[in-house]
Amino acid sequence: PMSYVLAVVTQFNAAGSDEVVIKARGRSISTAVDTAEIVRNRFVTDAILKEIKIGTESVTNEEGRTSNVSSIEISLTKKKSK
Repeated sequence: PMSYVLAVVTQFNAAGSDEVVIKARGRSISTAVDTAEIVRNRFVTDAILKEIKIGTESVTNEEGRTSNVSSIEISLTKKKSK
């Protein structure tokens, strides 16, 4: 997850974003959660969880079969400086 952590921290710092959304599907959901927690606890300590959306997406594989895959969107935002 550290490469994703680097990408999120870069978005907050270099790009100057106030909000970053981490999206994942299926088995990658745990990596997305780990990424969000590492960012919040170690690197961008003023980041807060704005919103978490969960859902199900239909995915068609190479053989034409459709299956349902869980999905998550984690929105992190920086606290406003006063």
